[in-house]
Amino acid sequence: KAIGKVTDKPMDCHLMIEDPLRWAGDYADAGAYNVTFHVEATDDPRAVADLLHSKGCKAGISIKPNTPVEPYLDLLEHIDLVLVMSVEPGFGGQSFMPDMLDKVRTLRAEIDRRGLDVVIQIDGGIDARTIGESAAAGCDVFVAGSAVYGAPDPDAMIETLREGALTGRAG
Repeated sequence: KAIGKVTDKPMDCHLMIEDPLRWAGDYADAGAYNVTFHVEATDDPRAVADLLHSKGCKAGISIKPNTPVEPYLDLLEHIDLVLVMSVEPGFGGQSFMPDMLDKVRTLRAEIDRRGLDVVIQIDGGIDARTIGESAAAGCDVFVAGSAVYGAPDPDAMIETLREGALTGRAG
């Protein structure tokens, strides 16, 4: 709520918690634009997505590296975003896991085949080298923490990443 008082930017929340059905609605009530939760943390991801939508919030699911994406393809009509974790969640600075791009390709093919408006986001090890291949695989949104905050000139790094994403999409 406090952040919402000082910005008009959309607040995108990635919940790394147990029992998202219990807590996700509070983030929507506090003004979140999108709430993403880990599918591994709930027995009923559709119920969490439905709760968020009932509160006027977009719903995203996050999938950890060891979780296959195929069992969750039936959720695509009920969500707005899929976050593919390209590192094990928990701390920054980890190395990108390129085999996670197979999940992205699977998602992109299925989203496009069904004509859905679902965003694919990737998080973990995104930098000037990995952003182009992530874009080429089908990602729409990129989370680049360490690459930006660890750069001597964060603004220049953001521009480099934007260029890399565009180049990846074109190539």
